[in-house]
Amino acid sequence: MDRNVEGRVVAQLPGALYEVEVAGRHRITVHIGGGTGRNFVRVLVSDRVTVELAANDATRGRIVRKG
Repeated sequence: MDRNVEGRVVAQLPGALYEVEVAGRHRITVHIGGGTGRNFVRVLVSDRVTVELAANDATRGRIVRKG
């Protein structure tokens, strides 16, 4: 089962979290994936992103790709 979905950032939340709208109606809370060795990527409201959903909670995930 593919756990990656595409969506659009609709809100920036406190604590480096974002709210992403997927499938036009579902909203999930996500954080930016990557470790300390990754380059800094700025995510803004209305950006298109690819989100990897959490295995145990479909309302949480992490951003794996921007654009």
